Amino acid sequence: MFFSQYFPEIILRTGEHLVLVAIAMTVAIAIGIPLGIFITRQPKLAQPILGLANALQTIPSLAIFGFLISVPFLGGIGKIPAIVALTLYALLPLIRNTYIGINSVDPAIREAGRGMGMTDLQLLFQVDIPLALGVILAGVRVATVISVGIATIAAAIGGGGLGVFIFRGISTVNNQLILAGAIPAAFIALGVDLSLGWLEKQLTQQGEKKSKLNRKVAVSLSILSLIFLGLIIFSYRQTAPTIVIGSKNFTEQVILGELLAQQIESHTKLKVDRRFNLGGTFICHEAVKSGKIAGYVEYTGTALTAVLKEKPITNPQFVYDKVKQEYNQKFQLEVIQPLGFNNTFAMIIRGEDAQRWQIKTLSEAAKYTPQWQAGFGYEFLERDDGYPGLAKTYGLKFANLKQMEIGLMYQALKEKKVDFIAANSTDGLIPALNLLILDDDKQYFPPYQAVPVFNQATLRKYPELGVAINQLAGLISTAEMQKMNYQVDNQSRPVEQVVEEFLSR
Repeated sequence: MFFSQYFPEIILRTGEHLVLVAIAMTVAIAIGIPLGIFITRQPKLAQPILGLANALQTIPSLAIFGFLISVPFLGGIGKIPAIVALTLYALLPLIRNTYIGINSVDPAIREAGRGMGMTDLQLLFQVDIPLALGVILAGVRVATVISVGIATIAAAIGGGGLGVFIFRGISTVNNQLILAGAIPAAFIALGVDLSLGWLEKQLTQQGEKKSKLNRKVAVSLSILSLIFLGLIIFSYRQTAPTIVIGSKNFTEQVILGELLAQQIESHTKLKVDRRFNLGGTFICHEAVKSGKIAGYVEYTGTALTAVLKEKPITNPQFVYDKVKQEYNQKFQLEVIQPLGFNNTFAMIIRGEDAQRWQIKTLSEAAKYTPQWQAGFGYEFLERDDGYPGLAKTYGLKFANLKQMEIGLMYQALKEKKVDFIAANSTDGLIPALNLLILDDDKQYFPPYQAVPVFNQATLRKYPELGVAINQLAGLISTAEMQKMNYQVDNQSRPVEQVVEEFLSR
């Protein structure tokens, strides 16, 4: 059942994954191998260049992807920054192995070549590179396998690939989705490793069969090149976008992103490129502000406190009006009418714990928190309307505070790794896992109405876009949003089907 539902998308994401790796490796080989050759001729530059490549390798991959979002030309979201990041990670083994391989060539062989009248260029291509080929190919092999693994992170910035399944699976606590991304990625890595190992063996064999083997290798490389070219064409044919819709990295946001996409495709002639699971608020905000995405769904309280840095306000209409005005003046962004529901922060504990201690409110929970472990997302820990203000308002102190991904918090709470989490009031896993939302009895949190936010330049270019999105105003109740979250999170239904059924109703 699962395989039949997701098979077309698995094929598509596998193609995207291979395209990312193929392009990144082509660029990395074009840079890394010549650079490795260069430092064999300029030994004084070897340590600085190798040191820089090594430093790039030690930077966490998510940090590289995050940094590239704000870099002009090569940055932003999508495939280009993903390819840039993969290229940077692939450079070290390519440069190092080329340098080591050529320096390992016996100097006596070089001297013999010079005695025969060979130039430096002839020595390089007829002596150094052929003798160092095995070591160089080993570097290509290592770099490619590294790229296959790191390419899964590309989904965090809308680069596509098999990481889309992994991030979606984490956000919905769905192991099937995680495996749908992890298993093909593992097979690709093993296939690449075995193929390049075979190629390395063939190219380094000596003897009378060498020319025949070289012909076989040439044919194999030609076939691989055609396969990669076909995958590139297939990938871009499938994702040829007119506009781009984004979302943050949790279930509700993916549902709302799909809701915008289906509404646009059914009410206009526009095609939509879906760039979901983009990360937190600030990644989506920067992406829509710069025009990398046309729009996404934000929450008014988040926009007020996290983006505009204003103090929390409890009046929903005042918050909406202020956010709409400030977004228009400061960012040239259009805040469209609310979708109908309010998704406030939810402070959640296990239902069994609530019964044991007779806890219903945050004030009542405060006296027990010194015995508890808490799990919060990074954004909640840093926001003005997040943990610092909440802790001050209710006097919360925890035995231990863990920072974790949003998608992992429910699993951690269920397995008693933590006792208290900050999530969203419309999450479908709350009733599914028998959890309790603690009442915000001091009304600390501002309203969080879901509102589509769009780039004004895109709306001017496609006036029909605004008309289509405005038809969603007031359409979704809190109960309906929780039901859709439940269908995706607990029933493992595809987001596309859930949204399609809701819109058809």
